[in-house]
Amino acid sequence: METCEVGGCRLAHVRRGDRGPVLLLVHGFPLDHSMWRFQIEQFADRCRVVAVDLRGFGASRSNDEIVTMDQLADDCARLLDRIGIDEPVTWCGLSMGGYVGWQFWRRHRARLERLVMCDTRAKGDTDEVARGRRRMAYDVIASGPRPVADSMLPRLFAPETFRRYPERVAEIEQVILRTEPRAIAAAQRGMAVRLDVTSWLGSIDLPALLVCGADDEISRPEEMEGMAAAMPAARFVCLPDAGHMAPLENPEAFGRSLDAFLFSA
Repeated sequence: METCEVGGCRLAHVRRGDRGPVLLLVHGFPLDHSMWRFQIEQFADRCRVVAVDLRGFGASRSNDEIVTMDQLADDCARLLDRIGIDEPVTWCGLSMGGYVGWQFWRRHRARLERLVMCDTRAKGDTDEVARGRRRMAYDVIASGPRPVADSMLPRLFAPETFRRYPERVAEIEQVILRTEPRAIAAAQRGMAVRLDVTSWLGSIDLPALLVCGADDEISRPEEMEGMAAAMPAARFVCLPDAGHMAPLENPEAFGRSLDAFLFSA
């Protein structure tokens, strides 16, 4: 794990591999880079893999009251500068990492070669969902991350994952419990005010792969398939035996899809 000063915070990241295209892995809420552990190992022999802990999460630190998706996108661009990567990268983001990815495309288009969006949405929050995010921001400061873990875990994983891989569920639970309440609150406030980017999809003409777990109850497969259809150069993959954490739940199938996207003509 390395750290560097980026935008007023210490941003932690993992780098593996020394050849091939740059694969930037951006985690979901309220997690850290460890959710990509299978992909880091799978692709480090053919890619230069960078897995970031967004500000406030994992080993990164921040005291922000609100962290916007724009700010997180700019952090990632600055991180690439600091570690000497000036060529276009493949962005691979899950859930909140996808929200940040839309902003990275808008603000740093020249730095993107490909886009991989996993279990994410283009729509903004409804008023009800935004209010729920603000309630969580308030509650987590008062009560800590345990209620966050208890409410989120049942929705993050497919039933098959709970049955076959309980250790993966337990690992994610511990990541959530280690996350600073202030970071959870700041990100929830930022997601509550993020833009609806549906109207952008037709303009995102770079090669894109949209992946969704078949049992995802948060970012539903039919919604993501519609997003892919609206993008000029996108393909959609629905992964079986996976929910919202598809790359962690079915890393073999995800790895095959990502491999074909990166390396097949």
